[in-house]
Amino acid sequence: MAGLLEVLTRPWTMHILWALSTNGPTRFGALRRQIEGISSRVLTERLRLLESKGFIYRDYEPTIPPSVTYGITKRMKDIQKVLGELDQLARKWQHEDTPALRNNGERSHGAAAASS
Repeated sequence: MAGLLEVLTRPWTMHILWALSTNGPTRFGALRRQIEGISSRVLTERLRLLESKGFIYRDYEPTIPPSVTYGITKRMKDIQKVLGELDQLARKWQHEDTPALRNNGERSHGAAAASS
């Protein structure tokens, strides 16, 4: 578990894996645009690491200019279920944390406390 967590918890790694697993094979430039705030250097480093660990593949086409596409491997498909569950949890929490919903929740909790 420690080795897996060491790879997955590096900055940007889960974001990269999520983007590739939800959008399919993606070229480097498009991937960089999908992940706001990541530098080209960090994206390159993370992609190399993920490729070396077998999570993603790199497809190089020797065209002019060269075309490089990244996608997920069978190993990564095993993790997609976990990412899907994390996405559902994130959406649930985001919905719960929406200010209008939070204010309604506070009023209902306050009303319940006042009636106790």
